[in-house]
Amino acid sequence: MNIEIKEQLGSYIGILYGWIDTAEASQFLEDLNPLMTNAERRIELDCAKLEYICSLGLRGLLKLQKESAARGGSLILTHVDGEVLKILRLTGFDRLLDIR
Repeated sequence: MNIEIKEQLGSYIGILYGWIDTAEASQFLEDLNPLMTNAERRIELDCAKLEYICSLGLRGLLKLQKESAARGGSLILTHVDGEVLKILRLTGFDRLLDIR
């Protein structure tokens, strides 16, 4: 799992790569800290290269979404498909997160 974060015109873009499984989840949660710190801004997570996400990874996304909402920002997931979209639908997270 890898996340690349870029600041662009006052917004943040995070590009997620690989698998977020139980072994990688704690690192993923730590990697989200710069986005949590800037949750008042628009945050876009590009999931085109994300192959899998476990329940702990989903918890991290939900935590980021709640922090963004509380601070007046927004979290948007883009390019979600395949296994990741299937997981989001099975868990009901597709109704909790803004997926485009």
